Amino acid sequence: MVDYRRVRVVNSSYFFTVNLRNRQSKILTQHIDLLRKSFIETRIKYPFTIDAVVILPEHIHTIWTLPPNDDNYPTRWQLLKSLFTRKLVKVGINLNKSPKGEYNLWQRRYWEHVIRDEADMQRHIEYIHYNPVKHGLVEQVKDWPHSSFHRYVEAGLVELDWGLTFQEHTEQKFGERIPDSASSIRATNLNHP
Repeated sequence: MVDYRRVRVVNSSYFFTVNLRNRQSKILTQHIDLLRKSFIETRIKYPFTIDAVVILPEHIHTIWTLPPNDDNYPTRWQLLKSLFTRKLVKVGINLNKSPKGEYNLWQRRYWEHVIRDEADMQRHIEYIHYNPVKHGLVEQVKDWPHSSFHRYVEAGLVELDWGLTFQEHTEQKFGERIPDSASSIRATNLNHP
């Protein structure tokens, strides 16, 4: 068995891609209110800042900044995934179980990346915000409702029409199979999922 180790660095921000097992599912956006509640409950127990986020039907991209001297994002993801799964079961959503009796909702592993500098942060924020267009869910970034992009617009950090002339110009995948990149948004601490 492979000895898998996550990179954990205190006083850092992290980019994550977290997927459902069923990549055809739409459960995240169909039950967005339950997912939001799960984010809120997780942040109450284990605080962190959500610098950027996009919720797509079957996966999440987000950047988190953890409190000083804290690098324990695995516990936060475990709790968030567990809370959301339990909320779905509680409202009567039928989820498949593994032979071990575990729900088969989430992929076990997820992609994490330590943000290295301001340029890396900007690149990842732009990737997050452009992702619904990349996946063909909308034609314009502003049309996807489940994104921190709208908080950036309200804060005056980006124009509402950002992304209209967006050009793919990198091979970075950020935890996905299809390459993409972005243009220009500054990072900020906007704290709502």
